[in-house]
Amino acid sequence: MRCPSTLVDESGRLRALEEYALSERLGLPALAPVVRLAAEMFQMPMSAVNLIGEQHVFFAASYGIDGFDMSRDVSFCAHAILQDDVMVVPDATHDVRFHDNPLVTGEPGIRFYAGMPLRSPSGHAIGALCVIDRAPHATFAERDQERLREFAALVSDKLELRRLEVAHQTSRFQEIAATSPGPLLGFNRKLELTFCNSAAAAVLGAARETLLARRIGEILPRLDERRILEFIGNVIATGVSQHVSIETLALRPEGSMLPVEVVFFTWKEEGEERYGLMLTDITERRNHEQELFRLENFDKLTGLANRKVLRHEVAGALEEHVALALVAIDLDSFKDMNDTLGYKAGDEVLHALSERMTRLLKPGDMLARMGGDEFAVLLRGRELPAVRAFANTLLTTVGKQLEVAGHRIRVTASCGIALAAEQRDDAEELLGNADLALYQAKTLGRGHVSVYLPALRQEAIERRQFDAELHHAVENEEFELFYQPQIHLQTGTLVGAEALIRWRHPQKGYLAPAAFLPLLEASSLAGTVGTWVLRRACEQASLWRQRDEGRFRMGVNLFAAQFLTGDLVEQVQQSIDQYHLLPRNVELEITENIILNQDGTILDTLRQLREAGVCIAFDDFGTGFASLSLLRDYPVTQIKIDRSFTSNMCCSTRDEATVAATIGLARNYDLDVIAEGIETEEQLQKLKRIGCDEGQGYLFGKPMPAVEFEKKFLAS
Repeated sequence: MRCPSTLVDESGRLRALEEYALSERLGLPALAPVVRLAAEMFQMPMSAVNLIGEQHVFFAASYGIDGFDMSRDVSFCAHAILQDDVMVVPDATHDVRFHDNPLVTGEPGIRFYAGMPLRSPSGHAIGALCVIDRAPHATFAERDQERLREFAALVSDKLELRRLEVAHQTSRFQEIAATSPGPLLGFNRKLELTFCNSAAAAVLGAARETLLARRIGEILPRLDERRILEFIGNVIATGVSQHVSIETLALRPEGSMLPVEVVFFTWKEEGEERYGLMLTDITERRNHEQELFRLENFDKLTGLANRKVLRHEVAGALEEHVALALVAIDLDSFKDMNDTLGYKAGDEVLHALSERMTRLLKPGDMLARMGGDEFAVLLRGRELPAVRAFANTLLTTVGKQLEVAGHRIRVTASCGIALAAEQRDDAEELLGNADLALYQAKTLGRGHVSVYLPALRQEAIERRQFDAELHHAVENEEFELFYQPQIHLQTGTLVGAEALIRWRHPQKGYLAPAAFLPLLEASSLAGTVGTWVLRRACEQASLWRQRDEGRFRMGVNLFAAQFLTGDLVEQVQQSIDQYHLLPRNVELEITENIILNQDGTILDTLRQLREAGVCIAFDDFGTGFASLSLLRDYPVTQIKIDRSFTSNMCCSTRDEATVAATIGLARNYDLDVIAEGIETEEQLQKLKRIGCDEGQGYLFGKPMPAVEFEKKFLAS
């Protein structure tokens, strides 16, 4: 750790600091709003005005700070006053001056620091305004540094007022005030100006002589003179100088209005009470406050209102007793587009679509960005048919072609509609209802519109309860794997099994997959459970492979979530290696829905798995919309004919033709075929005649526990 050096004129610096008569115990309350605003503006947890004494430092004001070591040797601000401008420490752990500083290695764990020196009118550095974070920041842009300088100027004005207050008690007040950098005006009981320093003349844009001939009301026309007279009266009545701070506008000679903060004060001169005021130009502070307001209430990318503003607007609209609707909007597969084209292109899309949607609004409507790729529109004065029409128009508008980053793209969206009920829902309830309707729309697929019904809330409650039960099931190992045999149709021999998850519910017993799989696939547990299924199935395959001379194949169904983690290839390889399997002993089953929803991330993963020798089966073939193109592009080794075709092929010539065509297609693509749902001998014979390789279904065996499977198919 490097201790800060002392300045050449240290004694003069300390004398300058004494002019403020500040202490750690008292501080300066007028600075509290400034450090709070600085912390909020820079989005930092800590901010302070730190004054540097001979051996120790102390806070004139602080925000978010408690329990610092206040010795000068460890102070960051004691280093900052050695500089002429902003001192920035992006990461204190990588800075030779601070990496082993106790403020870095202990509490509060400083990683980032930015401080601007504060100087007295004599030019001595008495302290610094700083903002601090426990996390590093790679940059602190020039715009940020300029803002910190502006805040420091505001702090200096407050400190100068304190210095003048101390000087009130001396006969040198006029002398000090005349050279003060703070803009000061003096006036009498008639509110006529009697004193003006050069700093005040500069702020007001007028010559001192011109100002001294005027009344306060001419300079501060919007300030009620009765308030000034009341201030004077209180001072006369109590004999106590009272500081009154007012924000108003000052009139400059050319007619422009300047936002200022006015602080009144008194002093005694030749035994008489004198009255004065200090002017502070608060243009930059107003700009900071307005910018902070924008940051807190409006989306930076699109300029739209955020959820907070929309909630406030909805609450107000509910009091108007007019027809009111909320339309929640979510862009479909936006993450995939971001991953494919990059976040800059994604931002361009969001900005372009927000402009498109804004053009659909009528007076009184509001469009807000709720976060990410979610938006919402508040509509006034429209009943359900008109709201539906708006939502459909919005989807059409969003879906029009865009050109971004050299690509022509189309974005689809889903909408959820909620109408304010007669009993007038509160704002949060209406927002929640729209979200529930949006959830319902997305379950129907892309580009749908759904309207909220009370049953959706009950379903949401049940989903939450069910989700809690799913977590409990994982923690208490309630999931099991059942196995359904897969048979070579021509020889009748066992070739493998499909591992199928079952839930042994403590109250409801074994649950069918349809009762829980959709919710499990949509939950945060899908990846965890999918990994467990993979490992458990591979472990069982290892045991059965030893009995079957290594030819046994285990089918494992994948969840879409397993492709999002980025480590599926490693998970599969680790399971194969751990249980001493050959890659061909594992067959991963995917559905067309998984591919369509994750097209940007899945193909490379499947290619890596296939190159490693793992088999890949296309499950439920023929039930989707893009099967032929997927067979061409994806590294599939086997097609699984859906049970709906198998069960109807004996009574439907079309279904029989579909099965035969699928088998012929597989032959041309050099793929194996397995038919699901074989339940009768007639179905078996037809499948054999048209050349189907393998099959599974109740004719051979239902899904069953491992022990039962062994007894029936592997006992010898």
